[in-house]
Amino acid sequence: MACKMQNNVPMGMAWNRVLNEDCEFEVGVQGTYPHVSRSHLPVACQHCENPACLRVCPTGATYKDDKGRVEIDYEKCIGCRMCMAACPYNARVFNWNEPVRDPDFNYGDKDVPVRGKGVVEKCTLCKERTDRGDEPMCVKCCLAKARIFGDLDDPESEVSRVVRERNATALLPEQGTRPQVRYFN
Repeated sequence: MACKMQNNVPMGMAWNRVLNEDCEFEVGVQGTYPHVSRSHLPVACQHCENPACLRVCPTGATYKDDKGRVEIDYEKCIGCRMCMAACPYNARVFNWNEPVRDPDFNYGDKDVPVRGKGVVEKCTLCKERTDRGDEPMCVKCCLAKARIFGDLDDPESEVSRVVRERNATALLPEQGTRPQVRYFN
């Protein structure tokens, strides 16, 4: 919910989906009562070093910024959805609806652009927040503190330490996209 509110994500659309069963990763319910555990796998844009979505975009709407984030220029996006088909993480969504704002409800960052109907959207790592030194909203609001944001290139950063200590891995490394998001048990 924090992501949707921060980024003006339309109703019925999610930039971050959560897998909890019936997928190729080991998630879901394990064990038998009373010793049962349930695991979930949040999947959003992996901000890959070698993004498949960028290679197939016919207009150059998908690009990497100077901080390594995979971004979309909504003015250039023609909604062809080739990037959606190319993404092995299924992290992009098509906006089928015109943006709707409730004038009586104050939500969203005023610096975040409201995207129009007919474009592809995805996680931006809360670009507007991280550009001013704040954490992405999903990290800030995660009650379990299961999300960490930082610089993987800095060996002294908290995220690098956790990746080392918890033996974190990337999703689908065989795809060759070199995702920058890491997962740990």
